[in-house]
Amino acid sequence: MAKPADTRTAGRKPAAKATRSVAETEKIRAALAARRDELRAEYDQTLSEITELQRDRLTDSAGDDQADTGTKTFEREQEISLANSIRERITQVERALERLDEGGYGWCERCGNPIPVERLAAFPSATLCVTCKQLEERR
Repeated sequence: MAKPADTRTAGRKPAAKATRSVAETEKIRAALAARRDELRAEYDQTLSEITELQRDRLTDSAGDDQADTGTKTFEREQEISLANSIRERITQVERALERLDEGGYGWCERCGNPIPVERLAAFPSATLCVTCKQLEERR
């Protein structure tokens, strides 16, 4: 059975993809790689701090009541959530580097239109244009 046409992109032609100069591409690649390296360092530091805090909590848990245990569990979950958030941002930057290599960087993955330069400057690993991102967030 044939799939119905996607109404969001049906009849809409993606803009012709302009080519970037080698210098522009390398500048973008360097910025993305630098951001990835910063995030990796932040991630490693966060993991190190979590490990140290866990060690301290294990040695300082004598006499804890339920409230103390609950507080420590909550703090641990917050720390792990932070580390996962950093890891997700690393993944986004790595995906942006892949898209740069494939020639799809700066183009919306949903509609194929160019992502505004201002959006890429604010969020270099963006994969959706503003309109598509707004539609995604409304769901």
